[in-house]
Amino acid sequence: MSALCDRRTSPELVRERLRMRQPNPIIGNSPPMREIRKLIDTIADSTATVLVMGESGTGKELVAQALHYQSQRADANFVPLNCAAIPRELMESELFGHRKGAFTGALADRVGRFELAHGGTLFLDEIGDLSLDMQVKLLRVLQEKTVDPVGSSRAVEVDVRVVAATHRDLESEIAEGRFREDLYYRLNVLPLRTPPLRERGDDIVTLARHYADKFAHKSPAISFSADLIDAMKSYDWPGNVRELSNLIHRFSTLFSGQKLTLKSIPRSMLPKGLQKLQEERAGLPDPEPQEEHAADVLQMFAISNDEPANMPSATPEPVRNDVEDIIMLAQGGTVLPPEGVSLKERMAQIERAYIEQALDRADGNVSKTARLLNLQRTTLIEKIDKYRLRSA
Repeated sequence: MSALCDRRTSPELVRERLRMRQPNPIIGNSPPMREIRKLIDTIADSTATVLVMGESGTGKELVAQALHYQSQRADANFVPLNCAAIPRELMESELFGHRKGAFTGALADRVGRFELAHGGTLFLDEIGDLSLDMQVKLLRVLQEKTVDPVGSSRAVEVDVRVVAATHRDLESEIAEGRFREDLYYRLNVLPLRTPPLRERGDDIVTLARHYADKFAHKSPAISFSADLIDAMKSYDWPGNVRELSNLIHRFSTLFSGQKLTLKSIPRSMLPKGLQKLQEERAGLPDPEPQEEHAADVLQMFAISNDEPANMPSATPEPVRNDVEDIIMLAQGGTVLPPEGVSLKERMAQIERAYIEQALDRADGNVSKTARLLNLQRTTLIEKIDKYRLRSA
């Protein structure tokens, strides 16, 4: 063990790690984000635990990744674990590992997340959902720097920097008896808060353009008119950056390559807050010519009637009906394109979309999500793994 430590701290390896540091993945240059970058630069090389607090969708995992890749641990593993997504009875094995035969179904040795993160960083997302009995065991590991795999009589030393994150108010959780005070103070050595998107309005345009480029694929990226940008800056974004990313993904799919105005977007394609802004500004003149988008959307979905999709409509009524059909299809309706669909793929898309929405509504809590979807918890976990929603 001492030889390993000597190699890990050799000057040559330290210089190599410095060369391997990845750029900060956090997007935005607003004052709150500049403060976060400055704090990350200051604490990245520390071995102290970090507690990242912030609303859902504010980029807490990106902060944890930045702390890892800007540290001297960058060449070792960054291991994430969502504490809300693992069943309580499996959490100990997931964190600490187990030995073959330790319990029914333990057919082979399993390395836990702490051992996988040896020399690197372990990111414990949604730490506020960890059960009280596991909180006790986690506290011991943080203090002793050793883990006891289930079914093993020998402790394993680990060198891990722990970064924990939560959207919950842990002090309130302590007052309610759902979180241990001693673990809170052990984790909260270096506190860091990720600001909600409504507090960093200057970053909305930068983020929107970033996601427009990301979701453009082989098509041109969408762009935004001044009135739409103004509306996005006025919106509260309860889902924060995750909500913005999903919205730009939706627009990129429906209106590929177009310049969007607030009026040109069908009402049902907007969140309620932007729907209200659209209604309030309905009587105002357009700051620039409105984009002709309906025909392009029709052609993209290959939905047609007796006339060609690119033929101009004599009256607004048929276009409005076609757009409604498109919206119904995008939301899981029953409009069937002429060329048909892959029913299996379509059902999988609908299932994934419902699970994503339920997870967001339940703040990532698997039990609540399972109740919303009327599923067994184990079935839901299998589907979360199938669609790779946990890593997202």
